[in-house]
Amino acid sequence: MGTSTDSAQADALREDMINQLWTMGAVRSERIADVFRVVDRRWFTPETSLQQAYDPRAAVPIKRDEHGVAISTVSAPQLQAGMLEQADVRPDMSVLEIGSGGVNAAMLSYLAGPDGSVTSVDIDPEVTARARELLDRAGFPAVNVITADAAAGEIGDGPYDRIVVTVSAWDVPSAWTDQLGPRGRLVVPLRMRGLTRSLALDRQDDHLVSRSAEVCGFVTMQGQGATTEQLVPLRGSTVVVRFDDGWPDDQPPELDELVTTRRVELWSGVTLPGSESFDTLSLWLATRFTGFGRLAAEPDQKDTLASAEVLWFDPAVVTHDSVAYLTARRASPGVSEFGVYAFGPHADTLAEQMAEQIRVWDRERRHGPGPDIAVWPRETSDERLPPADLVITKRHSRITISWPAAEGAASQAE
Repeated sequence: MGTSTDSAQADALREDMINQLWTMGAVRSERIADVFRVVDRRWFTPETSLQQAYDPRAAVPIKRDEHGVAISTVSAPQLQAGMLEQADVRPDMSVLEIGSGGVNAAMLSYLAGPDGSVTSVDIDPEVTARARELLDRAGFPAVNVITADAAAGEIGDGPYDRIVVTVSAWDVPSAWTDQLGPRGRLVVPLRMRGLTRSLALDRQDDHLVSRSAEVCGFVTMQGQGATTEQLVPLRGSTVVVRFDDGWPDDQPPELDELVTTRRVELWSGVTLPGSESFDTLSLWLATRFTGFGRLAAEPDQKDTLASAEVLWFDPAVVTHDSVAYLTARRASPGVSEFGVYAFGPHADTLAEQMAEQIRVWDRERRHGPGPDIAVWPRETSDERLPPADLVITKRHSRITISWPAAEGAASQAE
């Protein structure tokens, strides 16, 4: 048991965390604020300090692989709050949680109430044993904890009103949609072209329609839901472009050592205050360019890829002989400017194309709604799919991403 001083410190840190979650926009209702008061994170993170337990942005690793990479975590409060808001769990609902850390299942159980039910499943028996022990100790014995591969088949007593996935998923297995009730909602961190968004997906006849999409990051799924990225080397293993859904053509291009050639730099003129989100920009570029991926590099390669003024780089576009990637530099205190760096025989053209799409996003998409995202059964024909800017075909599903008409487009058409 902790001392009264420890308890007072924990109470103060918890309230400060909740206040920060309100400010971030992660907590948007009193119900979710209350659940963070009732279900204490330190009950489920006994291995860490109070400061880390109540850090709104910090996930707490509970298991690592042989390389030291976290494969199971207690998710950061910011992510938990956002997904709980998306899930909108109400009293008497039945809930399936995929990925067991303990605290999120307890929160779902509190929101579902005494007449609701929560089943938490994880593929790792060490993780479920830990979750079971901590849930019992915290006073949530009614949560049903199961060790199984959630992508492989039915779990527990479905159908469920809500399914909440707390690991990064490359696909939406049919086992999940089959267990979702007729008015059910699936909340899942879904990877699309390497971009992970927490989607709140409602059932609509034979497919799922997203009601909201939020930037997030989780450990990746194991078991049948696991996938391997395809890499296009730009300088051996030290600089690569990652393709989460595979290279779009049969044979990826040979671009090794491309980044040792002449580098093109182009600045778009589009600026961004540090407080403004630009999460739709990456999605916009992913729907504009076929060869969209994510640039990854070892720290000692930054001088090759960017000048000292560049703050970061990540989203990339690859063609058969060239590569371009999104960057940002400081334009003035608290303000950044988007730009493009490129390599290859057609670097100048590709950089200009990418910079122009940044400008289009700025004019037409920046302050508007994000894209409409839907998940369809894998066997859905092209004719049945709605008009879409991008269709991603995966193992179990087809995902459509469609941007609504730009502001002013309708009046111009008239």
